[in-house]
Amino acid sequence: MKNAVMEKRTDSGDRTDPATNKNCGSRIRFYDRNSVEDMDWPNTEDGRYARAYLEPMMLQGTQGFMVNVSTTLLIARIDDLVLPLTVNDTEYENSYVCSPYTHYVRYAKQELMLLRKPLLEKGLSVLLSAVGWGMRQSQINKVVHINNWLLSTNLYPAMSGEQAVCLLAAVRERYPEHAVLFRSLCPELHSDLTEKLKQAGSLLIPSRQIYLFRANDPNFGNAKSRWLLKRDYELLTKHGYEFVSEADLTEKDIPRIAELYKLLYLDKYSYDNPQFSEQFIATAKASGALSLYGLRKEGRIDAVMGYFCRNGVMTTPLFGYDTALPQSIGLYRMLSACLIGQARENGHLLHESAGAAQFKRNRGAVSDFEYSAVYERHLPMRRRWCWLLLERLLNRVGVPLMRRMKL
Repeated sequence: MKNAVMEKRTDSGDRTDPATNKNCGSRIRFYDRNSVEDMDWPNTEDGRYARAYLEPMMLQGTQGFMVNVSTTLLIARIDDLVLPLTVNDTEYENSYVCSPYTHYVRYAKQELMLLRKPLLEKGLSVLLSAVGWGMRQSQINKVVHINNWLLSTNLYPAMSGEQAVCLLAAVRERYPEHAVLFRSLCPELHSDLTEKLKQAGSLLIPSRQIYLFRANDPNFGNAKSRWLLKRDYELLTKHGYEFVSEADLTEKDIPRIAELYKLLYLDKYSYDNPQFSEQFIATAKASGALSLYGLRKEGRIDAVMGYFCRNGVMTTPLFGYDTALPQSIGLYRMLSACLIGQARENGHLLHESAGAAQFKRNRGAVSDFEYSAVYERHLPMRRRWCWLLLERLLNRVGVPLMRRMKL
């Protein structure tokens, strides 16, 4: 297979070596856009999904699909698992999905308003500006993300901690000047991964508070949450909406779907979220990479969601509704009730990402924290200090603050 790169393990002196399996190198191959057409994709559910989702972006570039995502996209195969890698150096205007600077500085500044404490917001904004300047000096965006699907939540296949550590070793060897990072790790869902990566020397840096809805547990929730969900779902009939599946969505609906996502995730929240193009939505619909559903009334789609499932977990990277319509209609409530209904029907745990904290708690979701595992020990201290500072600051100050504020 031309241009496929096989990695071998090397030791790093007195630093912790993340490669614990002597056969790591022979199990891993990397593919770029020149070699992906020659790749032997695993004939598994995850392998087929990975090909449908990743191959178009590999061949055509990411920015045609996500306008604000500039990155070098690679594929790593270990055993029968296929994982996307993104490689960056600067790109400080990138979406947070591949820019730690955007995540921890620009996006964080935008979310300070949630604190509703003007003096605290101002002080933290000044602190973030100072830390952000230092982060740029230390090249915080010189990073390789492993298992980066360029979405708000990266779901993981059935990958062992040993496989994760092998990938870490191979990527570190291939990119010796980059930090190596795994996003979207939740200790409750990924205990083996987080433990093994921590043992290998990775820092566990908090990224956000998330909400999990155990739709796969018929006894989950209480009487109040079940009543609220029933009331939310009844709004469809009250306001004359039909819940339509992807079979009922046509190519003519694609511009409207892109508009609804933009109205919520970009206009209302932040343009640092991935900016999905119509090409992304059309490709995801055609390939089945996202299961698309909408709320239609009188022929018009007013709300939309697109989800995918992996390893018993379901998440919704595409979610939007017409924010110009009166809030009293309850489009968000209706769409959320339909989403939970889909999770129950599929028998999956629903990863509800971050935001709308009280709304999700009231309907039975439970909070947890999501982390990034960052390996930086092979870098000089002038590059490492920002990661060490983030780990200490966020674990000691950020997490307690988010817990107290119930964000």
